[in-house]
Amino acid sequence: MPDDGPWATLRDHLVDRLPVPPARVDAMLAEGRIVDHDGPLAPDAPFVPRSVIWFHRDLPDEAPVPFDVAVVHRDDEIVVVDKPHFLATIPRGRHVRETALVRLRHELGLPMLSPAHRLDRVTAGLVLFVVDPSRRGTYQNLFRDRRVAKVYEAIAPHDPSVDLPRVVRSRIVKERGVVTAHEVPGEPNAETLVELVEARDGVARYRLTPHTGRTHQLRVHMASLGLPLLGDPFYPQVRDVPLDDFRAPLQLLARELAFPDPHTGRERRFTSRRTLQAWDDPAGWAHGPTSGGA
Repeated sequence: MPDDGPWATLRDHLVDRLPVPPARVDAMLAEGRIVDHDGPLAPDAPFVPRSVIWFHRDLPDEAPVPFDVAVVHRDDEIVVVDKPHFLATIPRGRHVRETALVRLRHELGLPMLSPAHRLDRVTAGLVLFVVDPSRRGTYQNLFRDRRVAKVYEAIAPHDPSVDLPRVVRSRIVKERGVVTAHEVPGEPNAETLVELVEARDGVARYRLTPHTGRTHQLRVHMASLGLPLLGDPFYPQVRDVPLDDFRAPLQLLARELAFPDPHTGRERRFTSRRTLQAWDDPAGWAHGPTSGGA
């Protein structure tokens, strides 16, 4: 907020300041979408010079994602959730309200909730959030220092000629402004253990254990083996999929997440309750919900 001004209420200031109709400001205040350090601000909240508020910019054309975020664990310090396919972890580009972070802040009444890491929008599974922003760095450092054990499950074609299990190592780069990553010659910076769990009818379930965290690493490594994940819109070829097309989701699930508790050092382990539909219900996966479906 500015140092001073003629506004009696925050609402009056925002009406003057924001390039949206007054009714939109009223709706955002009524919905609790404008917050300060203490949480949502009331519609009649006074204007406080030099105060700080937050809100997510309004994107009325966002495609609603018709899947829920399931809370696996919640305490005073962390929230672990089971993110569905098609829901971005954090606001980015055309996804703001329809993101796990914004939904959880609103649904759980935790306006300062922040992610310790993220999953791609098209990947489902476990994501760790931190309740107190001052503690976020502690948990991010666990990921940085590779003290977090992550296990993924994937569905892809079955090729008996591919010798598994194996550790795939390569150098993966992702250029700014390019949606896909790719492998290049050079010192490996990405490593994944690929294990076959079971196979039937030309497809298989795989257990993927990444030892590094490069962008799209699991998808790139599986495609390099000739086993591209079912439903992958990027690998081996980029496909244009509308944002409101929820059919055939990428068959990749962050199944397990384990890390040492920063306070006690004891291991904390969480397991996703989701399953991959292409294995359990292939027909339903291929012809699943479209826009607005369930």
